[in-house]
Amino acid sequence: MPIVNLDHNVELYYEDVGMGSPVIFIHGVWMSSRFFKKQMPYFRQKYRAISLDLRGHGQSSHVQSGHTVANYARDLNDFMKKLQLKDVTLVGWSMGAFVIWEYLNQFGEDNVKGTVIVDELATDFKWPDFEIGAFDLPALTGMMRDIQTDQTGLLKGFIPLMFKEELPEADLEWMLDETTKLPSSIASAILFDQSIVDCRPYLNSITIPTLLCFGKEEKLIPVAAGEHLRNEIPNAKLEVFEESCHCPFLEEPDRFNSVVDEFVKSLHK
Repeated sequence: MPIVNLDHNVELYYEDVGMGSPVIFIHGVWMSSRFFKKQMPYFRQKYRAISLDLRGHGQSSHVQSGHTVANYARDLNDFMKKLQLKDVTLVGWSMGAFVIWEYLNQFGEDNVKGTVIVDELATDFKWPDFEIGAFDLPALTGMMRDIQTDQTGLLKGFIPLMFKEELPEADLEWMLDETTKLPSSIASAILFDQSIVDCRPYLNSITIPTLLCFGKEEKLIPVAAGEHLRNEIPNAKLEVFEESCHCPFLEEPDRFNSVVDEFVKSLHK
């Protein structure tokens, strides 16, 4: 399987198919590249489609250190350098959006043509001046404790919240298999960091085009989060998926692929 070796014995697993302008898919917390299984066959026809497992996730190294959004962004930068990727489009779902924003904050926009942000807030935490946040301190504390005592039970309750419709048992099974690959120590460490990251201070400095893809069903992230980002990011467009919750790329894959494809094409005109 394709592996990129980073410093400190970190191996990142990735898939790399197709030819053309690179499009990199970045998953959410606890998830993996497998969640983009309905994107890779489509995008490989026109682009170089790449999906990777962040450190600690999926088939990448389960190293016990480095589990912060800022460090995942550094991993992404190293990954892009190792593969000599230029003029990329970054597609970030959930925590993957934070990784993109932190990448742009640390390394700038020179090597990025545009970004696709899928169902994420500017910050997940309910700060005093950000009421639409997903987590307050009791909720975050409770989830971190549940990870340590019943990781599988927590995920069985959490995963269905990502979807508008009831999940078939087979889908829940493979998603549980992917998300339980993380040791509980890693799962709780990155949950805490990604939940308190606050990207609001630098969103208005992003100048490259941004496509915001949000599910209308508000079990986890409200559409108001997308409206807030549209107002904060100068060159942003919001697309709402009526039949989706947190995973429009799985719930409405044909429309998602088409919308993102049109956006990526517009970046190269």
